[in-house]
Amino acid sequence: MQKRVEEHNDKKSVRDLKIGEYGTICCLKDPEMGLKLLEMGCLPGTQVKLNSRAPLGDPITIIVNDYTLSLRLDEAETIMLK
Repeated sequence: MQKRVEEHNDKKSVRDLKIGEYGTICCLKDPEMGLKLLEMGCLPGTQVKLNSRAPLGDPITIIVNDYTLSLRLDEAETIMLK
């Protein structure tokens, strides 16, 4: 069973997800990093799911558009979720 990230008044980022949780991208915080993420398929309105974390927590892998994408935590923090 998939778990959806709970909505709060403050926005969550992909970094805040737990393994198995998913959310929908609402926006990208960093314009420079945003272009790179857009090219990798992280578009607003796209659903992402946290797939795994490295043993020390960084990097993480997310599933976006039916493929697995590896991100550093600082990159994941710029992807904001609804």
